[in-house]
Amino acid sequence: MGLTRNPSRFIHLLLLLILASLQLLYPSKSSPDFSSIVYKGCAKQSFSDPTGVYSQALSSLYGTLLSQSSKSKFYMASTGTGQTSISGLFQCRGDLSNLDCYTCVSRLPILIDKLCGKPIAARLQLYGCYMLYEVAGFAQISGMEMLYKSCSGANVGGAGFEQKRDAALSSLESGMSGGFFTTSYEAVYVLGQCEGDVGANDCVECVKNAVQKAQVECGSSISAQIYLHKCFIGYSYYPNGIPKKSSPASYSSPSSSGGGPNTGKTVAVIVGGTAGVGFLVICLLFARGLLKKKDDY
Repeated sequence: MGLTRNPSRFIHLLLLLILASLQLLYPSKSSPDFSSIVYKGCAKQSFSDPTGVYSQALSSLYGTLLSQSSKSKFYMASTGTGQTSISGLFQCRGDLSNLDCYTCVSRLPILIDKLCGKPIAARLQLYGCYMLYEVAGFAQISGMEMLYKSCSGANVGGAGFEQKRDAALSSLESGMSGGFFTTSYEAVYVLGQCEGDVGANDCVECVKNAVQKAQVECGSSISAQIYLHKCFIGYSYYPNGIPKKSSPASYSSPSSSGGGPNTGKTVAVIVGGTAGVGFLVICLLFARGLLKKKDDY
């Protein structure tokens, strides 16, 4: 009531809301880009859903996971019954705040829908978080299976780089009993994380496997990321010294083993930009209507 009687005050509040929304849609370049797409995995088979039961179960699953992402870094859930049940989970990087985790996870359902459609199983990995779901009966894969690798195009020759990298990765292996660990050794920054339901011993074994793959698959690449089903690792070499606060955005842009990340990033920009423009148009039309109402009195 008070706001409609005083349109100018309402418009002032509306402009503040618009500015806050634009900050969320277009964060400053200095902030870590947790929402950049790393890779997507979409099952080839889509579920047949004439009654909408699968869509309803999936929407319910997304809602449950999203609601938990503001207070937890990892959560598993399932919805539906019998053959129509769908299980899934999300996980955020261990060093993300609750707000950053929620912001990252909130992007995943719309991106999965845009990039995968409605397959019987899907997984989408952003720099800061990932989400996956599977329809009941979907074939399980080994926790050690490599899902994605990313090796930088720039190689470092000589200067003992590989020894420094291997020493840093060895320290990573030793520190992984807690499920998430970052460390550095002589200008090499490393990070590792295991899925939240993996035990300490299995986590260490998974990371060791990922380290071996990084050494073999990426050679002397200046940076690399290896994603297995149950864990992932990454390293970056900084000849001029490690930045004070390393983040996903600190990794060099690698030449990856596929074109998915660039495509996904473009979709994310389009979705965010369209939402922002639509929100602005609605708000401005609403404000104009209020002013017109005032003039009519």
